[in-house]
Order: sequence, then structure tokens, then C-alpha cells
Amino acid sequence: MKKSLLAVCLLVAASLAQAETIKMKTGELISGSILSQTEYTLNLATSYGNITLNQREIEQILPDKHRIILKGGTQLIGVILDLDEFNLKLQTDDGATVNIDMPQIVSIETYDYDQGKKAQQEFVQQNIQQQQAAQAAAQAAAQTGQAPVVEAAGGLTFDSDINQVFGAQKATVVNGTVVTPSAAPVEVPAARPLSDEEAFVKGVKTGEVSQQDYAAAAKQELASKKTTKKEETPAKKSYQEKNFNKYFAIEAGAMNLDLNVSGSVNLGDLYTLNLGEDSLDVGGTSAVISSKFLWRLKESNLWLGPVLSFASISNNSFSGALEDKTIDASSSGNILSIGVNANYYLNPADRFTFYVTGAASYEMLTLNYRGDIIDADSNYLSFRDSITSNGFAGSIGLGVETWVDDLMLGLEVRQVFAARSGELKESASSNTVLQAQLSWKF
Repeated sequence: MKKSLLAVCLLVAASLAQAETIKMKTGELISGSILSQTEYTLNLATSYGNITLNQREIEQILPDKHRIILKGGTQLIGVILDLDEFNLKLQTDDGATVNIDMPQIVSIETYDYDQGKKAQQEFVQQNIQQQQAAQAAAQAAAQTGQAPVVEAAGGLTFDSDINQVFGAQKATVVNGTVVTPSAAPVEVPAARPLSDEEAFVKGVKTGEVSQQDYAAAAKQELASKKTTKKEETPAKKSYQEKNFNKYFAIEAGAMNLDLNVSGSVNLGDLYTLNLGEDSLDVGGTSAVISSKFLWRLKESNLWLGPVLSFASISNNSFSGALEDKTIDASSSGNILSIGVNANYYLNPADRFTFYVTGAASYEMLTLNYRGDIIDADSNYLSFRDSITSNGFAGSIGLGVETWVDDLMLGLEVRQVFAARSGELKESASSNTVLQAQLSWKF
């Protein structure tokens, strides 16, 4: 017994004296004996000669892992921390530390990282054979009418799933003591082959290519997939001013129209109503609609183009006396203007864009009035006539817009200046217009 224990100790000591395995950040594994190391370099003696490694390129110095097989079939895998003739201290993969009496140890095996590729290759081949056998069994069961047996798929990782590489039965450690499972070993489900992405992320060396070459190929493949996905995703639309050069807007609002008739008014072809110093108020709040189409001047914030506007003059009624006759009349009308509009944007890149607007136009006003002349005998004489006032007008104002999807919603206030003529010369020359607008830039 003492000779066997001594042989085990010598075997473990020899395994602990084996070469270290260095894992580089590129995924390569280099085995050798560490000669010396500093903060910046590490000198390593390999089978092919001595080399110096840059510490910044080293990912990890992999500790030697061992499989401890105990009497009764229990198996432990971990890093040996200490051992003597009577005891072995082991740190398992789950972080537990256990003390094992040497007489309980049957054998100790050292895990060689260089054999990971071969172990995985054997595992995959065995898994393919199991899948083929399972498919054959399923086909046979389908032919006989029996329910097929469905097996769960597992996975194999090179660095962490060392239990499957050894094919070991993992024991339970409670308070530093090994608890040998009494139940039969549970079969590990077959592992499916790793995809390229999984193998690359986990740093698995596959096939006969080197880890560095495989990593470069996997990176290139992942980059091409990301590029394809990016091309399939529609680009977000940018609402910067530089992306547009045309503008179309529809506006609707109201105007407080101050309109007065003075002097003499023709009541048809027979009578004329002389108002003297008085005047008739035929204005009020009028509805206004307009549209404009603008072009951006080069790459500036100034937009210029035609504008068309239509305003209705609200209905009014008035009465008066003409000698021994009574006049009962009503009026309505419209204003049509055609001109050129300019918008200058103050902060085109912001969420809410403010702009100064101005226009010069030719305005055509038509006021229609109609009514009845009633004499003393209650006889009615109907009349109908109109007043026109044409001339140039100008406006200036301020507006604000904001994007809502591909459209813009805004609000605009303008002061319109227009001198009236004829019977309307006593009207106010300035009126305020407030409009909401829906616009597009393209």
C-alpha cells in the first residue's frame, strides 16, 4: 500500500511539474515552462525553443487540471492545491475545496489542453453516430406505429465543459467532504455541433486551421452578416435643412378685417345713397385659406416662391333712409391675392423651427351688396351692385413648424398691409391674419 501511495504522489508531482499552458488573446494555446516573467514580458521554454511573450497579449495562464478517481467510482475534477503522503487538497470547478485521503485515490489523470481538439472531434463523431441511430430508431418506431423517442441536445465547450471531455461523473462536495452518489451515472445528452458564431465567441479551435486563422475568418463572416442586416434596415430619414430644396404648404385661418364703405353708394341704376360723414361697417372676422410653393435658394436658409390666397368677407346687413324710402340691404364678398412669398428659417436644425415670412402680392377685393328699397306704400324695389378695390399689398410675420413623421405642422401670424380705394378708402390699411398650416419639404 505504501508503495502504491508513493507511486501516486510521484505521479502527481510529475504532473505538477509539467509545462504551463498559455492562452493568448488571439485564442492560440502555447505550452512550455515559464523561465521568468516581468510586468511586461514572459519568457517561455517550448519544445521548439525559447520565446518571449508580451504580457498584454496573454489572456490567461491556464492551471493544470486533474481528474481524481476514488474507490467506488467517484470522480473529481479540479486544480490540485497541495499534496503529501497522506492527503491531497483539490479545488473543484465549482469553487469548493476538498481534502482527499490518499488511500482513497485509485488514479490521477492530467488534462492536456492540446488534446482538446481531438477530444471534441471524437465527441462530435460519437454524437453524429448517436443521431443517426436515433433517426433509424424513430423511423422504425414510425413504421410500427410506436411513439418516437425524443432526446434533448447538449453542448460541449472547450474551456469550461471539461467534465464531458473526460466523460467524468461529477461528485458532490459538502463542507469539504466528498459525497459519493449512490445512483447510477446519468448519461450526458449528445451535444450538437457548435455554430461558427458560438465557436468563435467561446474560442473553440475547430478543424485543422489555426485559432488565429479561424478567428479572422469568423470575424469577417460576422462583419458581413452585420453589413447585410444594416443594408436591409431602412435608413432613418434625416430632417436636416440640407436634405431638402422644395416646400409646399396649405394654410387655413382667420383675419380680423376692418372694412368700411363711405361716400355715396349706388343702389342699382335708379338710386344713390349718400352717406355723408357716416360709413357702413361691412368687415368682420373673415376665413382665409392659402397655399405656397417655395424653392430653397442654393444652400441658404432662404426659401422663395409663389403664394395664392383667398379670403371671404363675412356677411353683414345694414339699413338706412333715402328721402321717404327705407333701405334694407346685406353685403358679402371675397379677397383674392396672388404674389411672391419668402421664408427665412432662423434655426432649421431644431425640433421647433422658427422663421420670418414676408410676401408682396396683387390683391383684388370684391364687395357685393343687395337689398330692397321700400316706399311709403310698402312697395319693394330690389337692387344689386358691387364695389371693387384692387391694388398691391404686402405682409410680414413670424411662423413656427415642427416635424410629425414626414409632414410638418405649424402656426403663422402675419400683418397684411393694403390701401383700399373708391368707396372703401376709409377702411383700415392693416389687418392681422392667424393661420395653421400643413406643409411638406422634399
